[in-house]
Amino acid sequence: MSDTQRDEVMPRGAWQFDQEVTAVFDDMLQRSIPQYNAMRLVTFEVGRRFVQPGTAIIDMGCSRGQALLPFVSQFGEANDYIGLEISEPMIEAARQNFAYHPHGNRVTIQSADLRRDFPGVTSSVVLAVLTLQFTPIEYRQQIVRRVYESLAPGGAFILVEKVLGATAKIDDAFVELFLNIKRENGYSDSQIDRKRMSLEGVLVPVTAHWNEELLRQEGFTSVDCFWRHLNFAGWVAVKS
Repeated sequence: MSDTQRDEVMPRGAWQFDQEVTAVFDDMLQRSIPQYNAMRLVTFEVGRRFVQPGTAIIDMGCSRGQALLPFVSQFGEANDYIGLEISEPMIEAARQNFAYHPHGNRVTIQSADLRRDFPGVTSSVVLAVLTLQFTPIEYRQQIVRRVYESLAPGGAFILVEKVLGATAKIDDAFVELFLNIKRENGYSDSQIDRKRMSLEGVLVPVTAHWNEELLRQEGFTSVDCFWRHLNFAGWVAVKS
């Protein structure tokens, strides 16, 4: 894809996961998330150790299904796989991606608004990869509570989020380094500014400490950070 084509799909209003964003989503993440491939790999490697046969593996905000895919490929018929997504273009893309998978019959992609929707199943792994940050902050506690209630004992919640630095000075340093990475990956300053403005009020990050306290308040006694790069972090929270 040329730089001109990339510029054409940059948001010009409030951020939406529409058809244009869906079409370039994987490329956009590759160029926007530091250590993106490493994050995807370690998310699966940590999560797979908590999979229990006969339970569901749930991906909240599954987008095109990339986080769910390695679980489907490895565990196949032993589990059910549920992708929750609010964007209709993303739902269609995810369904197409699993349509011809050998275990695609075990995958269900559901239209869901996480503020009120969660499947009534027993799960052993629930994924929220760069998802919770897009939900209104006043709903995050009840979303995490539903995850906890869904999990079987010994199950795990895998949470990956963009975060704020612990102080304004640290956050400024992280953001500066993050923007340099985006420039190195081909984004112009005008594209960066346009995306930042489109995400204001849509993507609302909090500190790493805030996320960890949220997980503990909702019942997770074992919480640990398995990946961190600048202002992005991933945690595993295990239900006793």
